[in-house]
Amino acid sequence: MTPARILIIAGSDSGGGAGIQADLKTVTLLGGFGMTAITAITAQNTLGVQGVHPIPTDMVLAQMESCISDIGVDAVKIGMIGSAQTANAVADRLALLDDVQIIFDPVMVATSGALLADDATIAAFEKLMRVATVITPNLPELEALTGRRILDLDGLEDAAQALRERTGAVILAKGGHLPQQAEDDRPLIHDLLVDEDMVADFSIKRIETRHSHGTGCTLASAVATGLGAGLSLGDAVDRAEAFVAAALAAAPGLGQGHGPMGHALGLTPFYHLLAAKDGDGWDAAAFAARYSDA
Repeated sequence: MTPARILIIAGSDSGGGAGIQADLKTVTLLGGFGMTAITAITAQNTLGVQGVHPIPTDMVLAQMESCISDIGVDAVKIGMIGSAQTANAVADRLALLDDVQIIFDPVMVATSGALLADDATIAAFEKLMRVATVITPNLPELEALTGRRILDLDGLEDAAQALRERTGAVILAKGGHLPQQAEDDRPLIHDLLVDEDMVADFSIKRIETRHSHGTGCTLASAVATGLGAGLSLGDAVDRAEAFVAAALAAAPGLGQGHGPMGHALGLTPFYHLLAAKDGDGWDAAAFAARYSDA
């Protein structure tokens, strides 16, 4: 079966926890085929961002065109955009696509607190939001985009509704920054999916860990992969939420700060498909035969 073709427009995280690196892991683990248009190169690790080098807008567009014109695209995931000029140019190009799901994660600040978008770039988000199918802001991003103070779940929903009315996109408002909500003595995180005539609450048990770098990138890429593969919006979000929770629980504990998630869920997928071992080497023919029957 042909995998969903996912074009990822985002920045590179040299530490491997977020950005393009997290996006590609997510798309691959969920059965899609990831392509990239890199908007910025960052020197980054679990302790923070040490440097940012934006990619020229023309090169970002060239990367997009290379993928779109040859391989094609079923869904697009947008993360760190690099500059206002790039934001506007990317929005113009994406507006020309037909029947392509566009998921925009309006990245402003890294998990470590480092600024990843200046005021001009955030202002240019308006154009990207108007071509997006789904926008996935966390609470601080939603406050910045709407000018509203969000103190509770009702406030999160109200702000999401305001952003939906302004942009026409579905809003997946992430509530991880809200005060913990308890149900049966279990702390929960509530993410709200807000559409014109529907609000769905996706709640998951909070996983207490400092290894949460890349959660937003992972969630948005997982939603894009699901929509690109033809899942309904609800099913795509439900699967994405489950994948993020599983990857958080499987975090490998790397680094001294906000460590990466465990996208492979503690597994080595190739070994689980391997059919035979021949002497000192892998029996590629036996593996290929088993894989083709799977």
